[in-house]
Amino acid sequence: MNESSHSRRHFIRNTALVSIAGMTSPFIVLGKTMPEPKKKLGVALVGLGNYSKSILGKAVSESELCYLAGVVSGSPAKAKAWSKQYGFPEKNIYDYNNFPNITENKDIDIVYVVTPNSLHATHTVTALEAGKHVICEKPMAMTAAEAMLMIEAAKKANRKLAIGYRMHYDLSFNEAKRLGQRKAFGPVNYIEASLGYSFAPAEDSWKVKKSMGGGSLYNLGVYPIQSARHVKGSEPAFATAQTATKRKDIFKEIPEIFTWQLEWSDGTLCNCYSGPVAFIDRLYAGCTDGFIELNPATQFNGVKGSSTAGEIEFEPVFQQKLQVDDFARCILENKESIVGGPEGWKDMLIIDAIYKAIASGKREKIG
Repeated sequence: MNESSHSRRHFIRNTALVSIAGMTSPFIVLGKTMPEPKKKLGVALVGLGNYSKSILGKAVSESELCYLAGVVSGSPAKAKAWSKQYGFPEKNIYDYNNFPNITENKDIDIVYVVTPNSLHATHTVTALEAGKHVICEKPMAMTAAEAMLMIEAAKKANRKLAIGYRMHYDLSFNEAKRLGQRKAFGPVNYIEASLGYSFAPAEDSWKVKKSMGGGSLYNLGVYPIQSARHVKGSEPAFATAQTATKRKDIFKEIPEIFTWQLEWSDGTLCNCYSGPVAFIDRLYAGCTDGFIELNPATQFNGVKGSSTAGEIEFEPVFQQKLQVDDFARCILENKESIVGGPEGWKDMLIIDAIYKAIASGKREKIG
């Protein structure tokens, strides 16, 4: 049944020390001192929207192993403002036409793709073919087939590819994963995982355009999918799904609300929701002898919850900073990222099946 309190305290102490020290300190890994790298790795952000402006610029600039070396943007004025703010030369500014020329720039080692979803595959492949390592923001692509093309491009270029799954650097999320996968309270038999906010996108926003990969299933749905897969510790086999739209004046091309169900081969079920009409941010896993819950489950900071063994709450961390540093460490040590391309591809297989289930109204096989 429950793991001993001694075992749990031992794990939490080690997780906090190893995860934070190993990820945030560039020269300490599992208690061993590493030689200092010759230089930090230069990062170029592709797309200067709200996420780059509010989070990623700060994350890269505070990174132990990286610095902001350039940008790719369709706005010359915005790009020059970033150059002035972060101190990189204007020669490291690119637009989407001369983006391939980044191959000649020795300042830039990593490209972080933060453009609309429909452009993720194109921009990732462009950067890989230019000889740069890539972090692609989630969702990885529009389809699993696109995701696989990205993985193949990384292999061909001999470059690293990771997906922006920041939650894997959050200690509370990792504790929920650990409890589920180690069957601390017996097998996980039922899951609820949902993410939604209350907001009204602008009618001309790319987030309501089908051709640009809009819709909450892409933008929010990957979080419940990730949570369910990792607390269970295995891949679902089937999907069913439903949609609804309240504000038809805004959501003219895509559904506003998505609900879907995932089914594992052992009979485990998961109910999920994503949408912009109700606030919910929760993961719940019911086990044979207990439960695991995160609420809120995906916040930038303050993820917390509880389980049959007690509270799940750690000091908040800067998830995106740890994510960027970990990717840089993978490059420097020639290791694969824990959120590499195959991780994004698995999510896209599920999203493909959900869209197929929406169209058919039937239970669809995943993969």
